[in-house]
Amino acid sequence: MSTGYAWIVLFIAGLCEVGWAVGLKYTEGFSRLWPSAATLLAMVASVVLLGWSLKVLPLGTAYAVWTGIGAVGTAILGIYLFDESREALRFVCIGLIVAGIVGLKLVTPDTH
Repeated sequence: MSTGYAWIVLFIAGLCEVGWAVGLKYTEGFSRLWPSAATLLAMVASVVLLGWSLKVLPLGTAYAVWTGIGAVGTAILGIYLFDESREALRFVCIGLIVAGIVGLKLVTPDTH
């Protein structure tokens, strides 16, 4: 797997993490069948894709980017889907996470 492809796989893994994190809200404690099934599927996909990306990418970088995508995406969807706080400081903090993700990508050498 090329490094570029590994980054794409990692990005998709991060989106799957957002999917399962948001999906947890809809499962109502895993008491609803279809939201629970979709959430579990997103969990498995997220971890499998992360694992594939680790064939090429450094563990520390990949894990931090994966969790960062999950955190940013979940925070943004929480604002829009569940009417969570829209304070300016919240967006500044989200921006700092994005800056960290971009920084890690920039300092990770392309080795393949």
